[in-house]
Amino acid sequence: MTLAKFVRRTVALRILAAAAILLGVLQILDLLDVTTEILDRGLGIGGVAYYAALRFPRLVEQVAPLSVLAGGLFAFGQLARESAVIAMRATGVSVYRLIGMAAPAAVLIMLVDYATVELIAPRTDPILEAWWSDTAPKTDEVPGPRPFRSGADIVVAQASDVAGARLTDVTIYRRNETGALAERIEAPLATYGAGAWRLHDPKMARFTEDKAMTSSAAELIWDSKLRPADVQVLLSPQQTPSAASARRALEGGGSERPASYYAVRLQQAFAGPVGILVMLLLSVPVALGNFRNREGAILTVASVGAGLLFLVTDGLLNALGEGGALSPVLAAWTAPMVFAALATTVLLRMEG
Repeated sequence: MTLAKFVRRTVALRILAAAAILLGVLQILDLLDVTTEILDRGLGIGGVAYYAALRFPRLVEQVAPLSVLAGGLFAFGQLARESAVIAMRATGVSVYRLIGMAAPAAVLIMLVDYATVELIAPRTDPILEAWWSDTAPKTDEVPGPRPFRSGADIVVAQASDVAGARLTDVTIYRRNETGALAERIEAPLATYGAGAWRLHDPKMARFTEDKAMTSSAAELIWDSKLRPADVQVLLSPQQTPSAASARRALEGGGSERPASYYAVRLQQAFAGPVGILVMLLLSVPVALGNFRNREGAILTVASVGAGLLFLVTDGLLNALGEGGALSPVLAAWTAPMVFAALATTVLLRMEG
């Protein structure tokens, strides 16, 4: 086994072990809240397993950065305690080469995290929400239509299927250049197919300064960039928009929040996985510590503190960006860049 494979294997196994432990803890805590309710609904152990499977992608999103930090600390701490790092440095292996040998393990987690957040979770979230709603005890309370924006249009509608391709009780308000109401379209049903929305039995009312003109039709094409995936997110308070949905919202698709929120979400889709590499950098100083005295323990605590501070700072900056108080680019990328620079500075001083 070559040195690179040994380091990569050591780091990868520790990261996977940390991820498994963190996922297990979060899964247990999550199930503690819902298992009783699932059993009360008569869904049995199969319902518990089904819920856990559909919740799994969101749990992966939560544990990915911390698993790289914890796994990196365990791996580099082991290499330092066994004097493997000293032996490697004696043969001319720098700390930067050590990072390069460990980086593929973090890149793998980064790719898994991106695929989970952007591809898998947007598909499992609506399934979980529809299943949870369908199996809930029947009540007289019926969810009503919800408002959102689609380009310049204000829309009030209610989704009637899991795929988001059917809207009921649709009302579309269109405004003129001055912002005044210019047209109202009402339709009992809207369906998506062949890349377009069709309004069934719509009734239109056009408004001018002195009169209102009404008309109706059997069917009307609604010119909108709204997509069924956007409907799933818009009409669900529990779902987070993917990068594709955020991009469509900025381009005139469906939105119910300020444009700054979707701009930050779009940037965070790429900055978030980069944060996983930052976590690896924050764990590397432990490899250069002396575990025969307090230095190793101090570096371990400092790395853990830096990792947690990074998560808090990143979350705070994202919140400021979503509220429009900070540029989306700065909100998403400041924490990864600053903490990567700090970690690199520490490594340069320790290596020197």
